[in-house]
Amino acid sequence: MGIAVKQIKRVLVVTDNAELVVWGIRGLPEIEPGTDLAQLIYCAMVGQGTKLLSGDIVVITQKIVSKAEGQVVRLSDVEPSHFALEIGTRYGKDPRQVEVVLREAKRIVRMRGGLLITETKHGYICANAGVDNSNVESGSVTLLPQNPDLSALRMKERLEALLGLKLAVIISDTWGRPWRSGIVNFAIGSAGINPVLDYAGQKDQFGYELKVTKIAVIDEIAALAELVCGKLDNTPVAIVRGYKYEPSDLGAASLLRPPDQDLFY
Repeated sequence: MGIAVKQIKRVLVVTDNAELVVWGIRGLPEIEPGTDLAQLIYCAMVGQGTKLLSGDIVVITQKIVSKAEGQVVRLSDVEPSHFALEIGTRYGKDPRQVEVVLREAKRIVRMRGGLLITETKHGYICANAGVDNSNVESGSVTLLPQNPDLSALRMKERLEALLGLKLAVIISDTWGRPWRSGIVNFAIGSAGINPVLDYAGQKDQFGYELKVTKIAVIDEIAALAELVCGKLDNTPVAIVRGYKYEPSDLGAASLLRPPDQDLFY
């Protein structure tokens, strides 16, 4: 029997060693620039009776982080360049939004049919430099946080102070993938959790020694959180409990490949 994603509010995964539980936090109001987002998340947790434990992972969608940090642009304030006007006219896009994308991009990786695949100033490769007009007031767009890892660290420290617990925080965003259809939640910022699980040097069941196998743990957790957050359910925060992670000062930026290791650069 199938279950619509929007109906899923709690996910339980049982393994031989642990139970992994994921659930969403609802009840947050519309986020305004300058909002104490950690305080709002804390109040929403209290409002729905959620009590966190040390070691829990808090996954927060990029959109509310960007709003709280004032990373919102009114298109009426944007003067499009000649290039933006050309792209907008050719592909039926708002040239002002195209201009915002160009300003946020370090380089254009590929352009086809009006879709701009760009490298952001952070080094992420994604569509439209992360500029998005969904879940924001009409006539505005949101940008990615200026420093997603720093945003995650500040959120971690603030929540820990409010709760008196040790936590990990992941900031997530949904992006497309070049080789498969469908968007997936990725981690664009993290704090307090090692971004990768390194199997190098360990042996599989046949005795083969793994050489370079590394699992992008924070991306997998971000994707799992999407099952309870969704895009239309007003659930911008998820809690993941039961995953035994390694604490770390590394952030999501450590997952970026340097240009000399990028086969498609």
